[in-house]
Amino acid sequence: MAKTPPVNDWKTDYDIFDPGYVRDPLPVWNELREGCPIAHTDRWGGSWLPTRYEDMQAFVRMVPELSSKEPLVVPPQELDPDSEHAEVAAPPITSDPPTQIPIRRMILPFFTPKAVALHRPDTEALCHGLIDEFIDKGSCDGAVQYAQQIPPRVIANMMGIDPNRSADFVEWVRGILEIGLTDPEIRLKYRSIILNFFSDLVQERRQNPGDDLISQLIACELEGEPVTDRTVIGMCNLLLIAGIDTTWSSIGSAIWHLAGSPDDRSRLVNEPDLFPTAIEELLRFYSPVTMARVCQKDIEVGDVTFKEGDRVLMNFPAANHDPAAFDRADEVVLDREKNRHIAFGVGIHRCAGSNLARMEMDVALRVWMERIPEFELSDPDAVTWAGGQVRGPRNIPIRF
Repeated sequence: MAKTPPVNDWKTDYDIFDPGYVRDPLPVWNELREGCPIAHTDRWGGSWLPTRYEDMQAFVRMVPELSSKEPLVVPPQELDPDSEHAEVAAPPITSDPPTQIPIRRMILPFFTPKAVALHRPDTEALCHGLIDEFIDKGSCDGAVQYAQQIPPRVIANMMGIDPNRSADFVEWVRGILEIGLTDPEIRLKYRSIILNFFSDLVQERRQNPGDDLISQLIACELEGEPVTDRTVIGMCNLLLIAGIDTTWSSIGSAIWHLAGSPDDRSRLVNEPDLFPTAIEELLRFYSPVTMARVCQKDIEVGDVTFKEGDRVLMNFPAANHDPAAFDRADEVVLDREKNRHIAFGVGIHRCAGSNLARMEMDVALRVWMERIPEFELSDPDAVTWAGGQVRGPRNIPIRF
């Protein structure tokens, strides 16, 4: 990513890729929430950054005024209209009503708590296997060797894909959401790789269907009609892009937190019944995802005017730290009883895969705490974070 000028005024010139902001955005959110709750920038094509929980609740209900068709803040590079996959997106997350509604209804049955529970045994075996590879060494990178290995292999298993392709998945997703987020050419390169991969898979599964998720999607109907290849490819694209980096960021953030918080670590070891509320609190505190919306017309919000074509960042992480909505908002409270966080979004675009993400996070942390109850950061200064629209640790050196 090209080096950009430092931020002098976060109210009028914020930068979600600023290294300091990526490491710790809380001070910026708190400052803005007090003095300028909806900030603006001309960087990266221009956008607005709300910071209050109440505003986020209002913005997600502005449909169709705020469109979800372009969820990335950086304007996309124009696609070749004659390209084979020019019109393939990532439905339903990139769809607006009325087309969004039936697509969402079609995929929800695959991600109910009951459906997700079927993948729990394999996820447990995966986590134990990963830990087996480094536990005797007394150290590991909790992000690279653990958190980042879980979601791509779970998704691969669900899709009937060789789990050994997980390294490819990691590269492709980073090419879209991390490295390519500020470089449209790189983003288009990996978009093409992903869509060609799934296009070939869909064709193969039409000829040789199995019991995997891709085959089941192909067998679905959408409003009484057979689902098209384009729609299935788009859904596979969504599962890969939205289901991997987001979840490994949540798992990694939780491990980073516990490595540096011995009291919380001890509580989870000694109070395993605390896991459900602890996971919700860690999701709230380290919410990884910020989506974008595009204004379809001028919108007045208080003394702010969003112009048609403006991008508005659905800043769920900042909303989850609003003291007006959460007591002790900037503290991790593992037994927090009232926790209406919106880490998975809210409204019609709330994450359809939230049950899967919760299951992966629950298994990952339970297995880790069972096998490695005592651990700490071996070099806190070596921890690195990726940010932008999906924030999470990329390196977590740990000793135990």
